[in-house]
Amino acid sequence: MGTTIDCCATQLIDADGSFNVTGLDNFIKTSKMASSDLSYVTVAIMGPQSSGKSTLMNHLFGTKFKEMDAFRGRSQTTKGIWIAKCTGIEPCTIAMDLEGSDGSERGEDDTAFEKQSALFALAASDIVLINMWCHDIGREQAANKPLLRTVFQAMMHLCLFSPQKTTLLFVIRDKSKTPLEKLESILRADIQKIWDAVPKPHNHVHTPLSDFFNVEVTALSNYELEEDKFKEEVAQLQQRFIHSIAPGGLAGDRRGVVPASAFSISAQHIWKVIRENKDLDLPAHKVMVATVRCEEIAYEKHSQLRSDKGWLELKKAVHLGPVQGFGKKLSSIIDTYLSLYDKETMFFDEAVRNAKRKQFQSNVLDTVHPAYKTMIGHLHSKGLKDFKTTLDGSLGNGEEFASSVHYWTRYIMLDFDKGSTDASVRQTNWDASKVRDELHKDINSHISSVHIAKLEKEKARKEDRIWFLALNMISLAILGAPSPSN
Repeated sequence: MGTTIDCCATQLIDADGSFNVTGLDNFIKTSKMASSDLSYVTVAIMGPQSSGKSTLMNHLFGTKFKEMDAFRGRSQTTKGIWIAKCTGIEPCTIAMDLEGSDGSERGEDDTAFEKQSALFALAASDIVLINMWCHDIGREQAANKPLLRTVFQAMMHLCLFSPQKTTLLFVIRDKSKTPLEKLESILRADIQKIWDAVPKPHNHVHTPLSDFFNVEVTALSNYELEEDKFKEEVAQLQQRFIHSIAPGGLAGDRRGVVPASAFSISAQHIWKVIRENKDLDLPAHKVMVATVRCEEIAYEKHSQLRSDKGWLELKKAVHLGPVQGFGKKLSSIIDTYLSLYDKETMFFDEAVRNAKRKQFQSNVLDTVHPAYKTMIGHLHSKGLKDFKTTLDGSLGNGEEFASSVHYWTRYIMLDFDKGSTDASVRQTNWDASKVRDELHKDINSHISSVHIAKLEKEKARKEDRIWFLALNMISLAILGAPSPSN
């Protein structure tokens, strides 16, 4: 499913309500939307069927949504919900074209899908354009009134959990000679009446419309009769969407923005909840999105670390023997990937990203800990070997046993401490004291064995001396005894 108009225009939700996951992921990739972080804005348009919504979006944002063929009359052109990346507008602006309301094609299903798509647009968009006919303003049976009731009811549904702030930009089409100020006054009065009549939760009964919506109004000439004037007015309107998220911009006080890299996950979940007719708890939704994305980012960074060239070289080197500067090198590698995680998760829910960072760091340390153990093991082996060599050398040179043992034990243990400090990893509290104790124990064991050997050698020497003296005395006695003939 999900026909694509071009590389930056995709059917997000089809006429049957199926969500085009593959299409959206491809759209985000080709439009480079994911790199925008929070510097992006989503603009949706609602309005009666065949009111020129797609035409307006195409002229306003340089998109290529399918437009109605004037010669074929009023009929449904946009089916479902389409998205496209706007051209020539900063920050990154995503346009969302919704299926028209009050169409005859859906019949009884029209209201249900209209409410669902309106709720989706409000939950996923920063700015919502309400496309309406000029001749409907002030009329009791105006085509836009059911749509407005739907929009306000949808907003109340969202605000059961958390206040939202969305900009509603009413675009009056085919304006008459009536001054815009007069049209706007009548329109705002109509909007207020509809707002007052919408059922509200107890805690929002007296909440003013301005707490939930920034209402803006503009008017455009007839596209077919005054095309040049229409294009000029649209060009002026387009300027209002440049830097729209800056303070004072159309979406300058928006709330609860989802980072662009999580837009797909967020949109999928919003639509799923809406289709299942469940309560859309946006704060909980925000936590869910943060959880999924932070886990994905952590997994991605962990995978990158495991294949990092510097890490692989360090692991290979320490397998062969001690590595000078081991701790500093490993700490730097770990820092690199923790920083990458922090950078890519910085706009997600703080509690979630911190919890997932802690788990990510734990997983990374589990990966590198064997290399650290190997390094400390090398220090132990080297220390014991060096002690044996130096002690044997000292004793061989005739140095006193006790002083040699004391000197070289202290020297080797200090050398181990220096090496373990050099191998320490900044992000951990790993302790080499157990290996240090083992080294000290092994040194003492060697001292004991050398001492015993020394004592046995001394004992043997003394015994040899005694036998020598005894034999000498026997020899002298034999030589000094009288001859038997005497």
